[in-house]
Order: sequence, then C-alpha cells, then structure tokens
Amino acid sequence: MNISVISFDGDMTLWDFRKVMRHSLKQTLTELQRQVPTQRALELTIDEMIWLRDQYANEVKGKIWNLLEIRQGAFEQTLEYVGYPDKKLAAHLNAIYRKHRFEDIELYPDVIPTFDVLAQHFKLGLLSNGNTYPERCGLEDYFAFVIFSQDVQVEKPDPQIFEITVQQAGCEFSQLLHVGDSLENDVTGANNVGAHTVWLNRDGVENTTDAQPDYEVHSLTEIPTILGIDR
Repeated sequence: MNISVISFDGDMTLWDFRKVMRHSLKQTLTELQRQVPTQRALELTIDEMIWLRDQYANEVKGKIWNLLEIRQGAFEQTLEYVGYPDKKLAAHLNAIYRKHRFEDIELYPDVIPTFDVLAQHFKLGLLSNGNTYPERCGLEDYFAFVIFSQDVQVEKPDPQIFEITVQQAGCEFSQLLHVGDSLENDVTGANNVGAHTVWLNRDGVENTTDAQPDYEVHSLTEIPTILGIDR
C-alpha cells in the first residue's frame, strides 16, 4: 500500500458517543422532569428519548442536516409526547444537552498514543457523520482536514463524501486509508471508492455482513504495526 493519508471516523471510533449521549440525555431528562408536572414526563425514559430523536431524524432526513437543529426538534417532539408542548423549554433542554454532550466527552485511551505515532508519517483527517469538532476534545492539532456530513450535506457511505475527502486531503483514493467502527458506513463506503480500510472492532463482534475490510483491529494501537511503523 502506498498510504499517505489516514481518515478517521469519530463516534465510537475516537470517543464513546453512546456513553456521552446517554449521560447528556440523563441530565436533560432530570431537568425536563423537574419542569414538567405530568405523569408521562415522570415515566419518560432515556430509551424513549432516543427513539423519539431517531424518529424525528428520519422524518427530516435530507431536509435538515444540522444535528443540533435535529436534536432541538426532537426535544420539541418529546415535550409534545409527554403532553407539554413548549418550544422555549425545548431550547432550554437542548442547551443542557449540548453542554454535557460536548464538555463531558472522553477520548478512548488508545487515540492520543496512536495519533502521536501516525502524525509523524501520515496526513490525518476526521471524516464523520457526527458533529464532534476536534477542538471539543483536544484533537485540533492532529487533523489536516475535517469533514462532517452535516457541513457537506452527504453522509457516509455515499461515495461523494469520500470524493470530497480526497480532494481536501490532496491524494488519490489508492493513497487513502479510512478507519472506522461501522462496516456499512466506513468499510463498505471506503471500499466502494477504492480506498483502503481498517475496521475497528473494539468489542470483537462477528462480521456477518458482506463488507470485507483490508484489516480488522481491536485497538487503534495496532494500526502503526499494520503500516510497518516501528514505534
């Protein structure tokens, strides 16, 4: 492989999105239940809030790209769901969610050690369907390019977002290695444009799909060895 650029997925690759998302929703739910005096509000669960958000995201897919706007709309629907529609309160809940979502995020422990090695040899970038910008988690000095689906209005695994990636990175598809946890979005998406792929399988789950990554790792710290870098 003639790799010169490595792009990384964000959520569940560099940080535990599910953990910080549920933590943020817990703080938001506490405030919602404090302000809304209905039995349905008191019985509301985090899983229901996630379901309502996903349902709303599907309704506005292709119409609203900004993830914070989607989250705002989801909180508005959540308040309607508990019988207490209030857009001002939804905005307040969204502010609480945002505070915890971005201030309480934690990198996986293998991220910085791996980046410190790879950054000496390759151009690194972030390619994400999420919205955690590098400066929110201390990674702003590592990335030569940052691409978010909400900014370019196309999502992985669509080939177009990988085309945008190589344009910004200044490389060919054959020079790009993409690393991510999703077999569909990351592996299949990158494979389809002729880029190289690493599937980050932290939990050691079985691959029951047709997606075939070039490499499978359980930790990011395995990547330098794959690329022949002597630490």
